[in-house]
Amino acid sequence: MALTEIIIKNAKPKEKPYSLSDGRGLILDIRPNGSKYWIARLWIDGKEKRKSLGTYPGVSLKAARDKNYEIRKEDKRGPSGEYSFKELAVEWFNSVILPDKSKNYVRTVELRLNKYLLPEFGNRNLNEITPNSILLFCRQIEKEGLIDTSHRLRQFMKQIFDYAITTDRTLVNPASAISKALQPHRQEHYATVVDNEDIGALMRSVYAYPQRLVRYLMIMSALTFVRPGEIRQAEWKEFDLNKKEWRIPAEKMKEKNEHVVTLSTEAIRVLKELQAISGNKTWLFPSPRGGGRHLSDGAVRMALRSMGYEKEDMTAHGFRSMASTILNEYEWPADVIEHQLSHVDRNTIRRTYNRAQYMPQRTAMMEWWGDFLIAVRDKKDIPLKPNINI
Repeated sequence: MALTEIIIKNAKPKEKPYSLSDGRGLILDIRPNGSKYWIARLWIDGKEKRKSLGTYPGVSLKAARDKNYEIRKEDKRGPSGEYSFKELAVEWFNSVILPDKSKNYVRTVELRLNKYLLPEFGNRNLNEITPNSILLFCRQIEKEGLIDTSHRLRQFMKQIFDYAITTDRTLVNPASAISKALQPHRQEHYATVVDNEDIGALMRSVYAYPQRLVRYLMIMSALTFVRPGEIRQAEWKEFDLNKKEWRIPAEKMKEKNEHVVTLSTEAIRVLKELQAISGNKTWLFPSPRGGGRHLSDGAVRMALRSMGYEKEDMTAHGFRSMASTILNEYEWPADVIEHQLSHVDRNTIRRTYNRAQYMPQRTAMMEWWGDFLIAVRDKKDIPLKPNINI
């Protein structure tokens, strides 16, 4: 908020020095002895430089603004402070994210900056970026089906502009205005977590869940990201641990086609543990109530609630959404992801001629996904993505 003479006159000294901002890098430092000093804050190569403009009331508010204007007019950026988005994004990353966040979170932010934000906005000046330009960008992301990613990117934009405002590089935050203009987050049955730190916290809770069958059900839901009903109805006869395959019969699939799930090393390890519990049963996850039934659709829901996840935070279907979001963000080929999700191509002609199953690529992706979940769970470095050909 811009200063006024009344605000300045009413500003009382405190035990420690403090500042009032007039915007455009002009601040009034107020000392414990009551002295008031005008300061122009300049940013050169990402570092703050301060220049004294005199004391108040000897230098009036208008005079201080004029001096501040002249200083900035002499600066190569001009009086409007033409900072590029890339400059501020890199400075924000180095000052806010890099020193204080986990390696995995840092890598997530870096990935989203380099993949999405910098290619679109990097060379633009801050004052050229409008709410509408951010909205149009986010809507392009939405068209790819990445609704949650669109919201995350807007949040990053908001944080970067908040930093720019705090450091007197701009006065407005165009990302604040569009949150309600975006498509809403997925409906509650698709609620999920998509930040590496949040996924790590979820997996730590899942692996520590005390009820064994429900614990293994959630682990396998995360590792295979099939539909909730498909994992609950899994039968031991469908699995070949030597081939590292799970073949789900067509009659169990939503699209009525047999679906092959390639199993990661971690999935095989978990299944061997589970065999000791239910290997002599039909179902992988038999109901404790007996009667030849499997666990109900409420088992995971109740487990998540007991772990502190409300329906707006995470659901049984959320393991599937979580995998889709992360695999897309780490740039696994879209066709490989869609095949593993057992999504039907809505283009009938293209579906008829697309016989590719991408099994080698899916196998590599599922192995990486299992390693990814263990890495974020254990707060270790994210595994490198292998090079694959399509």
